[in-house]
Amino acid sequence: MHFEKLHSDMNEQFQKRELFEDAKKYAYDYLEKVKGMAVFPARESLCLLEKFSEAMPASPCSPHDILKILHEVGSINTVAQTGSRYFGFVNGGVTPVALAVKWLADVWDQNTALYVISPIAAKLEEVCEKWIVELFNLPEHTAAGFVSGSSTATICGLAAARNEILRKRGWDVAEKGMFGAPPIRVVVGQQAHSSVWKALSMLGFGRGNAEVVPVDEQGRMRTEALPPLDSNTLLLVQAGNVNGGAFDPIDEICGIANEAGAWVHVDGAFGLWAAACEHTRYLTKGMEKADSWSADAHKTLNAPYDCGIVLCKNTTALRNAMQASGSYIQYSENRDGMLYTPEMSRRARSVELWATLKYFGKSGIDALVNHLCGMAKYFAAGLAKNGFIIENEVVFNQIMVRCERSGETEALLQKIQSSGTCWCGGATWKNKPILRISVCSWRTTPDDIDECIKVFADLGRDTGK
Repeated sequence: MHFEKLHSDMNEQFQKRELFEDAKKYAYDYLEKVKGMAVFPARESLCLLEKFSEAMPASPCSPHDILKILHEVGSINTVAQTGSRYFGFVNGGVTPVALAVKWLADVWDQNTALYVISPIAAKLEEVCEKWIVELFNLPEHTAAGFVSGSSTATICGLAAARNEILRKRGWDVAEKGMFGAPPIRVVVGQQAHSSVWKALSMLGFGRGNAEVVPVDEQGRMRTEALPPLDSNTLLLVQAGNVNGGAFDPIDEICGIANEAGAWVHVDGAFGLWAAACEHTRYLTKGMEKADSWSADAHKTLNAPYDCGIVLCKNTTALRNAMQASGSYIQYSENRDGMLYTPEMSRRARSVELWATLKYFGKSGIDALVNHLCGMAKYFAAGLAKNGFIIENEVVFNQIMVRCERSGETEALLQKIQSSGTCWCGGATWKNKPILRISVCSWRTTPDDIDECIKVFADLGRDTGK
């Protein structure tokens, strides 16, 4: 086929807009049905995915057919995490305004590397940075980078820490690399998230070199067990345990670290948003004393995927760690996004983040966080009344629940996940299997929780709870 034909066809598709009307129709259909969908696809739906197992087409395909199969087979094989009864991984829902803005931003298809590539994306990053720093009550000149998620944000924060600690010892990582560099002490809690260990591995620290601090019964780092700290130390604390939601004693730990001159990074994928709510702010007390932070907007804030945030008190340290150079790169006096993130080519996630922050405002975010925490406590209380064992103090949006016997817990998890009514994940806590519930969607109501509690109780009786 000659490209002239493809060129003509694609121009016609833009002009006639029929393809986009199809997409709009399918999107509206999905939005209408998602609340009543099975939370996880049924077995017969999953079998239809084999329709995608085909050889690479030898010639162009109909764009209408492509959209049609995606809707007919793809839509029914999504997980309904934008509904109200998904409690699996810590996945937030999505607000209507953010979704609508994302549609518009997708049409823009902006690259946010430089101001000259996208002035609007650069401006909205600047505004989001200012708003988030204010919302979290962080030092005024804290810098923010907008990345795919908190896993990448953690890597960015730790890279800035690594380079700055070594710079103070006369070692330039960008120039000399890590071979022969002075060693850095890494201190981390026993219950640190897997993404922290991944970041330590990727940045050359090595998992085995970390000094691991024991935790209490809720998974909080025990302050009295901290090793002596110094200015050669990178200390990681947790704002929200991934299983039970517990927060390390941030204020006390940061006080000790500040006196020693250690760098503190706060891993707060979903928990950092506690700082934006009057009723939960006590959990993050003192976090402004840290040096860097990582968070996700697509969790507690309910912004669309993917939307991670790295924050760094030392702007120069973050920029130096992310720096790229080339004669073709045109930096400006405005914000150039690639100075704060690993990526050069990067979608304009700041657009929907800005829309979400603007829509809620401070009082709306306060209410959202309070709602999620309230729903979690309501859920836990209902499960306890039905004879389930709640393993954690429900201080935020996480619940750990189990049956009396391990085998029953594992059986119940399988039944819950295949029920279609709700979905939660599994984990191990104190060498026992648990069901892990994360209440993250703005859509979740007490009626949803009541329905889920009933499913737990009915299925629990079937497994002999």
